[in-house]
Amino acid sequence: MLKTDGKFYIGKDAETKKPTFYDPDDLTTHAVVVGMTGSGKTGLCIGLLEEAALNNIPALMIDPKGDITNALLHFPDLLPADFQPWVNADVARREGKSVEEAAVEEADKWTKGLAADGIDHERILALKNSAHFAVYTPGSDAGIPISILASLQAPDMAWKGNEELLREKIGGTVTAILGLVGMEDIDPVRTREHILLANIFERSWSEGKDLDLSELILQTQNPPFEKLGVFDLNTFFPEKERFNLAMLLNNILAAPAFQTWITGQPLNIPDLLYGSDGRPRHCVFYIAHLNDAERMFFITLLYSAVESWMRSQKGSTSLRAILYFDEIFGYMPPTANPPTKPLMLRMLKQARAFGVGQVLVTQNPVDVDYKALSNAGTWMIGRLQTERDKERLLDGLEGAAGGALDRGQYDDLISKLGKRMFLLHNVHQKQPQVFGTRWAMNYLAGPLTRTQIPALNELAGAAVPAAGGRDSDAEPEAAHPTAEAPKRTKAAAKPAAAQAAGSTTRAAVPTGIPEYFLPNNLTLMEAFAADGEPLPPNAMSKGLLYHPAILAQAEVRYFDRKYSLDTVQKRTALVFTPDRRGVVRWEDFPAEPVDARGLENSGAPEARYETLEGSLGDGKLLKSLETDFVDWVFRNSNITVYGNNTLKIFAGPPTGEGQFRKQLSDAARKELDAEKKKLEAAYKTKIQAAQRKLAAEKRELAEDQSDLQARKMEALGTHAENIVTLFTGSRSTTRLSRSLSKQRLVKSAEDDVEESIDEISRLETELAALSDEIEDKLDEIEERWANAAREIEEIPYKPLKKDVLVEVFGVAWVPYHQVEVQGKLIEVPGYGVK
Repeated sequence: MLKTDGKFYIGKDAETKKPTFYDPDDLTTHAVVVGMTGSGKTGLCIGLLEEAALNNIPALMIDPKGDITNALLHFPDLLPADFQPWVNADVARREGKSVEEAAVEEADKWTKGLAADGIDHERILALKNSAHFAVYTPGSDAGIPISILASLQAPDMAWKGNEELLREKIGGTVTAILGLVGMEDIDPVRTREHILLANIFERSWSEGKDLDLSELILQTQNPPFEKLGVFDLNTFFPEKERFNLAMLLNNILAAPAFQTWITGQPLNIPDLLYGSDGRPRHCVFYIAHLNDAERMFFITLLYSAVESWMRSQKGSTSLRAILYFDEIFGYMPPTANPPTKPLMLRMLKQARAFGVGQVLVTQNPVDVDYKALSNAGTWMIGRLQTERDKERLLDGLEGAAGGALDRGQYDDLISKLGKRMFLLHNVHQKQPQVFGTRWAMNYLAGPLTRTQIPALNELAGAAVPAAGGRDSDAEPEAAHPTAEAPKRTKAAAKPAAAQAAGSTTRAAVPTGIPEYFLPNNLTLMEAFAADGEPLPPNAMSKGLLYHPAILAQAEVRYFDRKYSLDTVQKRTALVFTPDRRGVVRWEDFPAEPVDARGLENSGAPEARYETLEGSLGDGKLLKSLETDFVDWVFRNSNITVYGNNTLKIFAGPPTGEGQFRKQLSDAARKELDAEKKKLEAAYKTKIQAAQRKLAAEKRELAEDQSDLQARKMEALGTHAENIVTLFTGSRSTTRLSRSLSKQRLVKSAEDDVEESIDEISRLETELAALSDEIEDKLDEIEERWANAAREIEEIPYKPLKKDVLVEVFGVAWVPYHQVEVQGKLIEVPGYGVK
């Protein structure tokens, strides 16, 4: 087996034909490979990457065209059957060969080419076993998908002391995201979209909190700060325009094609550099299927991730890893400033201190920033397309060398280059060298398509690495010794633990719609008790989760002087899942009235929030629903007024029927007593008059009886006198006349007595009649007022439309306790009417 002493065997010297070796540590000052199509630069670069694998150096390879996928075509036995699936059938057909014949020729060509360069079976086999080879396809599941979510997570390093680095990472990440939504000419200082998103990232990362796209969208609508600079947030970036930006971001997340961007292997650099067995990884990031914006997005994120990982490592003068970029055209132009350029430039300046080497390849020497590339210590120059390409390259090299370059010598050497011949310019060597590339150990089948990638990964035995840098089928072991421990650690989740639902960021309520927070007035124990269940002994609180709902409450005033009516009724509804069409049956969502003064201005600290969905996020629809709620309240609000026209008494809520009956009874009793008093007063006069007459008649009777007695005595005396006279024989006319007169007086007295007795009888009868009459009238009065007290009329009463007043209408956040019980997450209300 060829001895290289840790050097890269890249070819043979053009004059001496001796092997050309390249010190991998020279690659820490980076390398630029330039050559036209057909110059052999793909073979040179594949050979360079082969040498890195043999020297246990990991590589991350950006492959915009599909050429570098050839790095997985290892055929140690050089059998035609191994070559056959990868032979280009169209080329074979044009050459008049069968695929089998072409495979035999390719196998023979590779056997001879490798032998000529001193490469045997043992070295090819060593290459195959030297590293984990795999093709990753961001935005596609043809290869191993790459999840970009790790790029939004807070880096594993403390914010304090790393502010500059992390702000640079944030700037690149934000620029990539905005580029993906179609924004151009993004200036981190002038573009307010960039400023807003960068501040969101900084707020989260400085607090050690991860972001994901959903969280970013929510915080775009409802940022966790009130000012940007000296300006109020809404002055700097109005809410409506923030919503438009959130919609652009949401369109990406909502697109079915984007789902492959958030599944698969996380873009975690340590996991992509080494396997669990200590062998390096050679990861090809195939991006030929992506559009320009998507390519820019992914490359920016990849560079940003590499830079962050790199900054967390100790310094090194030895080559630690290679970042290979197969075509930098458009990513480091001389005038424009795409999001990739600042990252690539910083890497060119700073990566050498950490042992990370960039290999930048292009076939367009005119459209690259030579000022930036002046940091590259190695140039490998192949045949160029035009004289203009050569002149532009020489201008760049001369400028990079500070005028110390022998332009004439380089011009002559470049002009004489043939196929697979390269000019090596290495600042670590005194003189330029022309060499011919060695034969690639991998089969150079040409650019492979996306449909071939599944078979390619299967050929290489590629598997999705598990989190922590372990292969999914490998045993756990210590991390690779070159990686330092993270500055910030995160608690590992228990396998059975339920993850809290919702987001830590509250979705923004539509402009013009009030926002309310129902108070968390139930403890966890009270919440379970309200549900009629005891708190489980193994329950573990996962915090509060706020669910959004429409909270609607109106005051209905009923006022009517005629009915002595002045009362207020509240109608309340709480709608968690309003119809997306904006149709709500308010009667299906009754709720206990809320005290508007008790509504809070914000949620509980550390709480989580469900998203606003459907009509809850539609301001226009919510306004329409408010009008509909008022109409519904008006149509369905009426009360019953109890009335009694006889007593002229009316009562509405809150007076109930029993209370009203008592009012009628009291009023009727009062009226009865008043009328009885009046009646008794009236009859008292009559009775007293009759009683006075009766008394007078009784006195008169007594007098008449006394007079009669006297008259009788007088008459008796006169009669006795007449008898004496009769016996004495004395007769007198006068005495007889007097006797007759006495008789008449007796008779008159008797008549008077009789008359008095009759009058007394009449008066006594009259008094008895008056007594009966008053009793009858009292009975009639009592019955009449008793009937009046029983008289109740139920009068329906509707309010006026103007008397329906909206007290509360908007989006309310309703707290729920999230509780983990035996690995399952349950929710119990955190708000209740006590």
